Amino acid sequence: MAEKIYATGKRKTAIARVWLEPGEGKVLINERPLKEYFGRETCELVALLPFDLTGTRNQFDMSVNVQGGGIMSQAEAIRHGTSKALLQVNGEFKDTLKKAGLLTRDSRVKERKKYGRRGARRRPQFSKR
Repeated sequence: MAEKIYATGKRKTAIARVWLEPGEGKVLINERPLKEYFGRETCELVALLPFDLTGTRNQFDMSVNVQGGGIMSQAEAIRHGTSKALLQVNGEFKDTLKKAGLLTRDSRVKERKKYGRRGARRRPQFSKR
């Protein structure tokens, strides 16, 4: 496996394009190191979870372009894309990743605002008089 492996991950409005190649575990997100990009340790743990589950933490270099959404949504999009890329590397990871729920795209998105309402479902305050 000398060539790069590509996969796309999504969550809410965040889209992550992930490239994996053999290496020593470098992670670049939008051309910045992982710790510098997220700043939060929880986001880093979420983004690297597929590597921890499959035991491939320092075997691949990962390059990611991510856009849209918030920080946590971007981390979960990266997690989804990384899981799909690792599945292309080795099909035996499928059971592990599927049990952890990392191969399924979380399709929950914000509901749109409706007319006559203050939000998606919130109604105007009722006044009897």
